[in-house]
Amino acid sequence: MNFTGKRYLDYSSFIKLTFGERVQKISLDIGFSCPNRDGSKGYGGCTYCNNDTFNPDYCEPSKSVKQQLEEGITFFSKKYKSQQYLAYFQAYTNTYADFQSLKKFYEEALSVPNVIGLVIGTRPDCITEELIDYLSSLSKKYFISLEFGVESTINRTLLKVNRCHTFEETVQAFEQCKNKDFHLGAHLILGLPGETKQELLNHAIKISKLPIDTLKLHHLQIVKQSAMAIQYKRNPENFNLFTSKSYIDFITDFIGFLRQDIIIERFASEAPPKLLIAPKWNKLKNFEIVAKIDKKLIEKNIWQGKFYKQDVLLKN
Repeated sequence: MNFTGKRYLDYSSFIKLTFGERVQKISLDIGFSCPNRDGSKGYGGCTYCNNDTFNPDYCEPSKSVKQQLEEGITFFSKKYKSQQYLAYFQAYTNTYADFQSLKKFYEEALSVPNVIGLVIGTRPDCITEELIDYLSSLSKKYFISLEFGVESTINRTLLKVNRCHTFEETVQAFEQCKNKDFHLGAHLILGLPGETKQELLNHAIKISKLPIDTLKLHHLQIVKQSAMAIQYKRNPENFNLFTSKSYIDFITDFIGFLRQDIIIERFASEAPPKLLIAPKWNKLKNFEIVAKIDKKLIEKNIWQGKFYKQDVLLKN
């Protein structure tokens, strides 16, 4: 158990320890695409993807970065007492443009009052040395976090969901970015078609070998207007979706296989009900899922890192 009273490192405690208060992320959509959408690597995007599942109403690419941030600050300032904000470049691949354009967007965000840093979501195959050096220089004055969509550590899965990059490229991207003074994050989707429980637990071991600071976990959700929605309708037997009970039981084991110093930012996805096809968890909210995970960890006497051994993978 750590100083927060939890059996894992949680993100909200990390933020409060770092900044002394709650800091709110504000999502941005500035109209980026992805190399697996525009034909440079493929078409159609990732089979599970519909970006509307996580874009708030104020987040529209027709609005400037400044306008989206100001509207987000207005919204959250009524809801919370937050005085500081992080600009979250979230939708699609937010390093997928020429360097000068990226620099303009990032600096526009940092010019907005009370914005103290950037969180940039991207892909492992969309990063350059020039951008890495620039983010490293920004990190001397601002909080900078670069988050890579890893999604799976298994190449056959990455191919199946049309990621158009390999896990080896993920490893290379993190190696390029380590020790550059900005935070590194990873996203994983748990429950992608064809992956066994042992392979899912091995994600924890493999991801722990990367130089990451934070980890976001998402359970697979089938959402409308995605290629996977069509696949699920045609062949539901190919999907082994988690129930809330099975996911909570699984994720507590997963936590045990994670490196102890990784900050866990999220345990589960929460697609808008109007877009969600499956699985439906009786409208469980994220905070309720977290409470159930905390309770299950105590019941099973598991804590983050309990089973972690750096060079040992589980066998099927």
